[in-house]
Amino acid sequence: MKITYYVEIFSSWCHYAEPVWADLKAHYAGRVEFEWKIALMRPEDFPASRAQCDWFYRRSGGTVMQQPTMLSSGWFEPARRGRYEAPNLVAEAGRDFGVNDDRIRLALARAALVDGQKIGDLKLAAAIGAKAAKLDAKKLRAAAESQAVRARVAASTAEFFAHRINQRPAFVLTDAIGDKAVFSGLVRYAPLATTLTAMLMDTAAYAAHAAHHGPPPAA
Repeated sequence: MKITYYVEIFSSWCHYAEPVWADLKAHYAGRVEFEWKIALMRPEDFPASRAQCDWFYRRSGGTVMQQPTMLSSGWFEPARRGRYEAPNLVAEAGRDFGVNDDRIRLALARAALVDGQKIGDLKLAAAIGAKAAKLDAKKLRAAAESQAVRARVAASTAEFFAHRINQRPAFVLTDAIGDKAVFSGLVRYAPLATTLTAMLMDTAAYAAHAAHHGPPPAA
């Protein structure tokens, strides 16, 4: 049983979903394989101004999620024209140093969305990521700039769109008997947990049947 989480560092909805991701990992530890992959937002997916960004945050955080504090739009830089790959590249580059957990991602998301830091700058993003994972900032930045890391991010982003979805966070659940469930844009625990449990039960039922009855008869 496996769940893949498609994430973009600058996505406020991914930020709101992180506690759900942590709870799922804790509850299903040892029974489900968890992985995350970068799914870059397109330049046109980003807000066109800080005022627009704040409007989105009031809607997502205030109205929908009822958060006690508002996210910061301080990370926004008009000159970038929606090009904010840097922190996502840094998070992916962490894998080159054995950092496959959430530390770098969470530190970068907090720096941007909570503290308003302009982590579209690769040097700053690398410094924040390196501090979170206790890595050398220069080496992490060099890895983030490498063609190998850029290729992996491009591939995972293409994989995300291949599921014919466009909302982040997205969760793709697969099991050993060929079932697949896709959630795009959901940030609540209940539907994900219910589906994981159902798929685990079905997989266990198939295994029990095989143990008692063996493989199907030959044609």
